[in-house]
Amino acid sequence: SLDEPTRSLSGLILKNNVKAHFQSFPPPVAEFIKQECLNHLGDASSLIRATIGILITTIASKGELQMWPELLPQLCNLLNSEDYNTCEGAFGALQKICEDSSELLDSDALNRPLNVMIPKFLQFFKHCSPKIRSHAIACVNQFIMDRAQALMENIDTFIEHLFALAVDEDPEVRKNVCRALVMLLEVRIDRLIPHMYSIIQYMLQRTQDSDENVALEACEFWLTLAEQPICKDVLTAHLVQLIPILVHGMRYSEIDIILLKGDVEEDEAVPDSDQDIKPRFHKSRTVTLAHEEQRGGDGDGDGDDEDDDDTLSDWNLRKCSAAALDVLANVFREELLPHLLPLLKELLFHLEWVVKESGILVLGAIAEGCMQGMVPYLPELIPHLIRCLADRKALVRSIACWTLSRYAHWVVAQPPELYLKPLMTELLQRILDSNKRVQEAACSAFATLEEEACTELVPYLSFILDTLVFAFGKYQHKNLLILYDAIGTLADSVGHHLNQPEYIQKLMPPLIQKWNELKDEDKDLFPLLECLSSVATALQSGFLPYCEPVYQRCVTLVQKTLAQAMMYNQHPEQYEAPDKDFMIVALDLLSGLAEGLGGHVEQLVARSNIMTLLFQCMQDTMPEVRQSSFALLGDLTKACFVHVKPCIAEFMPILGTNLNPEFISVCNNATWAIGEICMQMGAEMQPYVPMVLNNLVEIINRPNTPKTLLENTGEALGLPQKLLGVRGGVSQNPLPPPKSSIRVCTSLRNIRDNEEKDSAFRGICVMIGVNPGGVVQDFIFFCDAVASWVSPKDDLRDMFYKILHGFKAQVGEENWQQFSEQFPPLLKDRLAAFYGV
Repeated sequence: SLDEPTRSLSGLILKNNVKAHFQSFPPPVAEFIKQECLNHLGDASSLIRATIGILITTIASKGELQMWPELLPQLCNLLNSEDYNTCEGAFGALQKICEDSSELLDSDALNRPLNVMIPKFLQFFKHCSPKIRSHAIACVNQFIMDRAQALMENIDTFIEHLFALAVDEDPEVRKNVCRALVMLLEVRIDRLIPHMYSIIQYMLQRTQDSDENVALEACEFWLTLAEQPICKDVLTAHLVQLIPILVHGMRYSEIDIILLKGDVEEDEAVPDSDQDIKPRFHKSRTVTLAHEEQRGGDGDGDGDDEDDDDTLSDWNLRKCSAAALDVLANVFREELLPHLLPLLKELLFHLEWVVKESGILVLGAIAEGCMQGMVPYLPELIPHLIRCLADRKALVRSIACWTLSRYAHWVVAQPPELYLKPLMTELLQRILDSNKRVQEAACSAFATLEEEACTELVPYLSFILDTLVFAFGKYQHKNLLILYDAIGTLADSVGHHLNQPEYIQKLMPPLIQKWNELKDEDKDLFPLLECLSSVATALQSGFLPYCEPVYQRCVTLVQKTLAQAMMYNQHPEQYEAPDKDFMIVALDLLSGLAEGLGGHVEQLVARSNIMTLLFQCMQDTMPEVRQSSFALLGDLTKACFVHVKPCIAEFMPILGTNLNPEFISVCNNATWAIGEICMQMGAEMQPYVPMVLNNLVEIINRPNTPKTLLENTGEALGLPQKLLGVRGGVSQNPLPPPKSSIRVCTSLRNIRDNEEKDSAFRGICVMIGVNPGGVVQDFIFFCDAVASWVSPKDDLRDMFYKILHGFKAQVGEENWQQFSEQFPPLLKDRLAAFYGV
């Protein structure tokens, strides 16, 4: 008797109670609710029918599908009702149950109800009401991706019925048909191949559907098709139609422009609201050879212009069309260009800004796939894009930033005066743009340019720092976080060139000011700590004046997080679980300090309890915490071993248990730390070898061990060989099985000369010295690895010389001749030239 909104709201409040407390409802109450739901599914109001459907699926997903055996049969029965409302209400409820409980419905637990339900749903594809047709397809669609048995048995009927609905007048029906075909393309392409020509023609029409939701579902088809091996064969003939459609879809719609405030050119003074800021996740430190930090390169590789349109619903026709063009460019490469270039000419120089903007987006989307074919046009296009950076429309300026960043690799390869300098100058001005979206796009693009240009930027450092520091005073909250990233990337890219008094004077005061303003529980610390970690590593001794407060605070953050975790573990009902990212970021900054300051970090370590904290972090349940703590352990081992040494007995067993390739990054960092410890310990390492040796050998012998892990394992294995020499008297076979030394040699030969490669080869030489017989059958691999050195240190070259000549003497001249006949000519020449063999 009450009004609709009140009735609906009471249903939703009841649903929330069911969600939280259904198990403790008295049985008569639970029964009453279930019965009332079924009695009123045919309510005259569609809002109330939908509310009851939500209530039913909530009860069902509380484990009640088993406890409510009459539910599914009754709902299926109600589908036969002559009354439209009853049929629609039952279908609405079934659709929600199929969404929430699809796996359970396809299991033996319920006696496989789908065997009845799927044929039943298929009958309703021909119903006279579009709402019912739409429900029926949506129900069946829930079971495509899991290849439900009952659906696979009726797959041909399903596809036939879909084709019959292809040109339905109702947009919701067309949308569900498109969605079904996209999923079938992924799981049952074999069934679609005979009809592929007509399906592609159909999807070309639907991608231009007047209803944007239908167009978006259809556009997903091209993304999915691009991942299928048959893509090239079936799509080549249609590119001439498809490319213009995708390009047209990349324009902003009028509603997009309104939502993006596309007519607001200046908003730099408007503070950001909290929901503008997406959560950030810290990526833990992974140690690689030469300690190159792995940073994400060109955007997210999906060609969706990630630094663009983020206030719209995340996914729309524009983004989907751009992503589709990007993946297709990666499939067809230069073959796309004949279809694209005539369009691009028209778009890029168009007088209407919306059209010109879409052309710039197209150019960015194809950058990765069509790079080779685009090279002849870039000398003309790059200057045009640089001019677009000064366009009067903010949305044109921001997309030009993104597209230019996609061509940064090419720009950096040309003489700097031609493109790099003008691009950098203009991007730096855009970093100070009066529009926040442009600031953000420019900062992200500049970070990409820094990664590509590296030390090419050194001559312009003063100018760059002036701009970035000026932006500190100008930016609102959200863009500040991106600015930290641009500064950190700059430090990673130019390294020790940043260690000049005038640069330090410019850069450090604003960073330290922010550092002092932020409280320990503020998540803005993450990007600032990451940034400082890069800066500390780059500045080396230049960071000394700032290191003490930074070091202390990191230790405090680790300590606080550990304490909070302990309280939470003991009393989960009283305390909140800590955000362990605070601890991870702090450990990573301590690593940056140890790496940058080297021996200078010793006094800071001496005055703190970091080794005790590290002992706890290395045993944390969260892999990322362990990963970062092993990186720090390795860095402290290099910087101030005197403080690590007393803890070795406690640390080694933990390192040994973490040599588990299941957690690849943890294992990688643990291996690296063991290698560093071996170098410091020498023969004193002997008692600890058994804890780690077998696991290391096992990693090397696994067929698909990743490259960085092999390099680190090679290094760690090379080192314990010294100790194995000591153990040799006790054990008959001290060396790892031969194939592991082959793997080490083959993995190490592909690395550039550096300190870590040096230490790994010393280890291998010692190992051969201890047990020359162990390497006989694989000696060619050793020769090849030795030849990969460009300029080994003198004493290492001596070791190589002795081993090569020793081996030659041992096998005799005649055998050596036979043996060296197998060498490729280049290897023969190098060994003769460098080592006289």
